[in-house]
Amino acid sequence: MGEKSPALTPGLYGRLLSYVKPYWPMFIIVAIGNALYAGVDSYSMYLFKPILDKGFIAKDMGFLKLLPWLVIGLFIVRGLAGFSATYSIGWIGRRVVFRFREALFEKYLRLPARYFDQCTSGDLLAKMTYHVEQVTEATSTALTTLLRNGAFVIGLLIVMFITSWRFSCFILLVFPIVAILTTYVSRRFRLLAKRIQNGMGSINHIAEEAISGYKEIRLFGAQKQEAKRFYQVIHYNFTQEMKMIMTNAMSSPVIQMLGAFILAIILYFAVRGGTHQMSAGSFVTLLSSMLALLKPVRSLTNINSTLQRALAAAEDIFQTLDVEEEQDHGTLVLQNPIRGHIAFQNVSFHYQKDQAILKDLTLEIRPGEMVALVGRSGAGKSSLVNLLTRFYTPTSGRILLDNQPIETLTLESVRTHMAMVSQHVILFDDSIYKNIAFGSAQSASEQEVIEALKAAHAWSFVSVLPQGIHSRIGENGLNLSGGQRQRIAIARAILNHAPILILDEATSALDNESEQAIQQAITALSGTCTRIIIAHRLSTIQSADRIIVMDHGQIIEEGTHASLMGKKGLYAELVARQQL
Repeated sequence: MGEKSPALTPGLYGRLLSYVKPYWPMFIIVAIGNALYAGVDSYSMYLFKPILDKGFIAKDMGFLKLLPWLVIGLFIVRGLAGFSATYSIGWIGRRVVFRFREALFEKYLRLPARYFDQCTSGDLLAKMTYHVEQVTEATSTALTTLLRNGAFVIGLLIVMFITSWRFSCFILLVFPIVAILTTYVSRRFRLLAKRIQNGMGSINHIAEEAISGYKEIRLFGAQKQEAKRFYQVIHYNFTQEMKMIMTNAMSSPVIQMLGAFILAIILYFAVRGGTHQMSAGSFVTLLSSMLALLKPVRSLTNINSTLQRALAAAEDIFQTLDVEEEQDHGTLVLQNPIRGHIAFQNVSFHYQKDQAILKDLTLEIRPGEMVALVGRSGAGKSSLVNLLTRFYTPTSGRILLDNQPIETLTLESVRTHMAMVSQHVILFDDSIYKNIAFGSAQSASEQEVIEALKAAHAWSFVSVLPQGIHSRIGENGLNLSGGQRQRIAIARAILNHAPILILDEATSALDNESEQAIQQAITALSGTCTRIIIAHRLSTIQSADRIIVMDHGQIIEEGTHASLMGKKGLYAELVARQQL
């Protein structure tokens, strides 16, 4: 209700064409090729006049002998022109797709965390696949049709006016009606194209969830539920596609009927007495040109749906490219070695205005200290870490890193000094070596990777793999168990040699033996880095230098395991519940 058709802004056309502009030499070939192609077709219509008048009526044998060579020459030119235009526009179209995908991917790497909170991965993938392919239709297929058939229409009109300008003037009567109809249809196509593209994002999102969560769907017997959910989105897309097909199917016959009406008028007056002013060749040329005019006009009408799809897709892509990137106003760079001293001073934070996550929180973490953050779900533990890594900005208060306000430091300077392992481990479909020697540590030697694996207690299972550290792990570590994936992620963090190590539920998928081994590895880092550990399994953080207990975005207790158990507060209550 209340949905309006998007306006056709000249700026959108101009911006889309700016992606074609760098390839203007190829575009000149396209324009010349299509002009020659259409010129040959138009001249072929004009040849009806001399063929009839000079060849068959006047019996001009010299012209008739020349005619076969003329036809061969024309079609050689037509073939070469068609090939060069088609190849060149195809090359331009794929280069535009290349540039769009490159720009979108690089944009995704720079977008703020809040953007990913609001968009589904299906929507983001649809922009890089479906939307971009729609754009290439405008820069290849549609543009070729527009240039070739547009030039053919112009050529046929020239032939008709040369043959008989009086009768040809009737053609001009239909142009205003066609323009009004095309404007309405364009708006309709644009609106439907936007709906279809939004629907494609939903299709990708639901399909991706079903593929990644196939075990849960089957275990909980949710196949019918998911099938119904998927049916709803594809049925919506089907109805929108059919509306577009219906609009396209109706617009083309209407324009053809208008053309046929004008053709009937011309034939009527020609039969009533206009033909004595024209030779037989002129009349056949005029009639053939008018009949030939219907096909390119129909093609030009039909590309409207393709063009509007492309413009709607381009609009959506440009909206993403225009999103403000992750802000980095910092100018200072931390000098190595950094101490790893962290201070939160009166920090408040909320994702939404009426939903406070952290409330006037103050916390100091000393260099080399191992600090554990515990509390109920939603207490603000992960949010505290997200502020430290600058994925989000505090609503009020400030964070200091080695006594420097964190917002004055460059993002690269902050993040290169931190390593993080989260509960939801992200690994890449590559070798174990490439997953550990990742990012800034990509030049690490094999021995350094092996030492990191040993420190993370992962070498025992990696060493027995057929290709060792060069074994591929599959998509997101599919070939490894949950505990093995987390140990690979911990090895990656250890290899980074970061002065600040953050473990967000990093041992949640480990068995007791592996968990104890990881605890020993983390404890062994004492004095080499500041460690922040978020844990729900409280047995993993009993050896921490200090335990910070959070609730409703505030610190309510802090101390060692023994001192907190003696207070018999929230921490002692949480420990007792886990023991039960």
